[in-house]
Amino acid sequence: MTPYLDRFRLAGQTALVTGGARGIGLATCEALAEAGAAVILTDRDLATAEASAEALRAKGHDVTAAGLEVTSSAAVEALAARYPQIDVLVNNAGIARSNEPAETMSDDVWSSVIDINLNGLFWCCRAFGARMLQRGSGSIVNVGSMSGFIVNRPQEQAQYNASKAAVHQLTRSLAAEWAARGVRVNAVAPTYIATEMNNYVYDDPELMRHWVGGTPQNRMGRPDEVAAVILFLASEAASLMTGSIVLADGGYTCW
Repeated sequence: MTPYLDRFRLAGQTALVTGGARGIGLATCEALAEAGAAVILTDRDLATAEASAEALRAKGHDVTAAGLEVTSSAAVEALAARYPQIDVLVNNAGIARSNEPAETMSDDVWSSVIDINLNGLFWCCRAFGARMLQRGSGSIVNVGSMSGFIVNRPQEQAQYNASKAAVHQLTRSLAAEWAARGVRVNAVAPTYIATEMNNYVYDDPELMRHWVGGTPQNRMGRPDEVAAVILFLASEAASLMTGSIVLADGGYTCW
């Protein structure tokens, strides 16, 4: 039997992370690299990806940057052809456009969120997953959200909530299709995370009342806390898990 701690190690494996230049994505790149994986850090902004990869290399990690626009299925397929030996895929790229009432939401707002959060994630699962299936092994971790379980308040964001609920069901569907062929597909569903994107909450008492006050732990999460869950799901420590949606929400969905 493999020693328990060794099951978390990714030595000899190659991992690819989308939206890896900042926030949860960057923390995930560091976690996977620390576990021994060679990491491909991708982002739609190649310059930012290069800078983030260089910062991780300065810490002694094996990290390579690559540009990737996940909304282009052709670009995703080209990158999968360039890196056909991906053992771990983390689909982290996503956007949130809140305070968009459904009755006045434009086609652009709806489509932009669905295109990145759902379509782009599927293009990546399809392209990299097909190659995993050919080899008979692989682990995919999708970044969903507690918003796939609940309706957030007070902000209106039907398009985001719908996209993340779809990510969860897509995760289960792919897991069921691919389990017997050696590919696991799981997802993490985080709470509000203290990233640059969410800094505006500190200037909005009403949001703070709902976001932090509505969380039993009475705080927002950190990117490294989500990355730790992703590392677990990606590794052999989670070998019996596929189709799981793991809430990392500080207890938010308990209330």
